[in-house]
Amino acid sequence: MTNSLTIARPDDWHLHLRDGAMLGAVLPETARDFARAIIMPNLVPPVITGVQAAAYRDRILAALPEGADFTPLMTLYLTEDTDPADVAAAHASGLITSVKLYPAGATTNSASGVSNFDNVRGVLEKMAEIGLPLCMHGEVTDHDIDIFDREAVFIDRVLDPIRRATPGLRVVMEHITTANGVEYVKSNPTDLGATITTHHLIINRNHILVGGIKPHYYCLPVAKREEHRLALRAAATSGDARFFLGTDSAPHLDGAKEQACGCAGCFTATNTMPLLAHVFEEDGALDKLESFASLNGPAFYGLPVNDTKLTLRKSATATEFPAKIDTPDGPVTVFDPGYPIYWSVA
Repeated sequence: MTNSLTIARPDDWHLHLRDGAMLGAVLPETARDFARAIIMPNLVPPVITGVQAAAYRDRILAALPEGADFTPLMTLYLTEDTDPADVAAAHASGLITSVKLYPAGATTNSASGVSNFDNVRGVLEKMAEIGLPLCMHGEVTDHDIDIFDREAVFIDRVLDPIRRATPGLRVVMEHITTANGVEYVKSNPTDLGATITTHHLIINRNHILVGGIKPHYYCLPVAKREEHRLALRAAATSGDARFFLGTDSAPHLDGAKEQACGCAGCFTATNTMPLLAHVFEEDGALDKLESFASLNGPAFYGLPVNDTKLTLRKSATATEFPAKIDTPDGPVTVFDPGYPIYWSVA
């Protein structure tokens, strides 16, 4: 039995930090365990230009706890008015690591996203030319498509046509939630990767709906059937370099989650690494955790593996995680897996 595991310090390849008071409250939860993170640009207003990305990066760095070793990897929010030259300049300067594509209306603060994908073809072609990855929220938003089918339909209608029309474009399918997503990645050996969240490895749609609606398990893309959760677990624990950790940790005030029309998002920054240790141990794959959390993401993005380490330890007593993170505007609930976890970060 393994009671201690030391890995290269992990990175989070999909993270929401928000801004202002919320940023200051949740940033330490990520910076404690993670060396780098891809920062989502869906603020209000969104981070669309290089100038805005630089200003947001400065606010993140200013909010870091003293002595923290953390690098925010910035992204631009793709709109139908995005200037390819601005994207190229931001990439050439080292400011941005990727561009984020939200289908308009797909999730929180995505109203400025893309409706007509032909209108962003010039940006995508420039990104393919310069080797800048595209991170995609992979869901269609058509009202006639069932919410549980939106990822599978997106692959057929949007993702595959974009990739065929833009050879060389490096694409990250973010927070995949279906066996369809897993199989699409596995059938495309080049220029395609996928992030998998912590919570989608743990919950299925029953956790949200059975016995009463659980707002703190509601996320987008929504959790799917158990067969899809198991497909995600198999992909994450396989060691396959195309799958890597992107928590999609998404803080919302409890007041915004616990209402008639609650916000989508699970806040997992605080306890992701112990939760992953539990999942990987349960699946007999602790030796693959470093690949998923620390090695595969840097390889896809062409970045060095972190030279610092993180140690996880297992004890005989359950780890006590905070139930909530306090912010000046109210509490944020920390994701609860619903069972005891015996791992902790040393």
